[in-house]
Amino acid sequence: MRSARPVGLFLSAIAVLLWAYGLTRWQPLTEPLGPWSEHLPGNNAYWARDLRFMAIMAVPLGLVLAGRGRARWSGPAVVLGGCWVAADVAIDRADPIGVDATVLLAVAGCAVLGVVAAILLWWERRTPPAWEPGTPPAGDRRVLTGAACVAGVLTLVAAGMESPTDREPELNQGALTTGALLVALAVGAALAAAPARTRARVGLAAGLIVAALLGVGLVRAVAPSERLLPEAALGAVLLTGVTLLAWDWPGGRPIWRHHALAALIALVGPLLFLVAIGITMIFTLPIGPAFTALAGNSPIHAADSDLLVSLAGLIAGLGVALLLARPSVEDRRRLR
Repeated sequence: MRSARPVGLFLSAIAVLLWAYGLTRWQPLTEPLGPWSEHLPGNNAYWARDLRFMAIMAVPLGLVLAGRGRARWSGPAVVLGGCWVAADVAIDRADPIGVDATVLLAVAGCAVLGVVAAILLWWERRTPPAWEPGTPPAGDRRVLTGAACVAGVLTLVAAGMESPTDREPELNQGALTTGALLVALAVGAALAAAPARTRARVGLAAGLIVAALLGVGLVRAVAPSERLLPEAALGAVLLTGVTLLAWDWPGGRPIWRHHALAALIALVGPLLFLVAIGITMIFTLPIGPAFTALAGNSPIHAADSDLLVSLAGLIAGLGVALLLARPSVEDRRRLR
């Protein structure tokens, strides 16, 4: 996809702006009023942190799209994402707030992104790929399809984000904005993984974006206790659409039995992965409390749990990618 590079860099830049806004405008809303035990925060209290971490994850996903799945872009993108999370924790500890802080972090973040992109572009021009544009190798297609799967699962997490009260207008704004960004990344990466950008695939991509955005809005419109079925439906539509966009169409038509199996995986896989990983993180790997302490924030009340749902979404997305990031027929035959 010729437009993959500008689209990927643009979406990464949008993610940087969303991260800066979330850190300086939404994060202060989740800070507790005092250190006393009766005021300790409860479940999902640090929802702004999870939305912000998903914006950070969107930055390397955009770079993977910009690099069309090549290792010389994907590797540095993952390293950048890890470094960005560490920088976020340090900045969060300083409690930045206000318009000036938002602008400063946005400019600094875009500058970092620009420098990394410039270095990767220079590296690519110095050692151009051995294949012709428009015919990406199988490995790069798998990386792009995997990135689309990760973005798709993170979309479900963003759409279903909760808070202790679920009455903050900023929560809905953040969830909808983050979800829309991740939808664009999922569809963009899937289309870039396609063996050819045909009119049918472009039309399917446009329809998938509209359907997924409506799905994100539907999840946000219902009460938190009633979101399970809309989230499962959103995951089924978005991830099945990813496979329709990215996978081969032998003879010009999809292999419908393969996509039927993909639809089943997309329907139940993300939620099963999220539940299993969430339980593991609560009882075995208390990563959330560690991040809360590093950021200098008050711990979650002992009766509740401090679950880093953004990280759970990332791991669940990688798990789904292991099953669905198989764009060629030969890839899928190896599962038999």
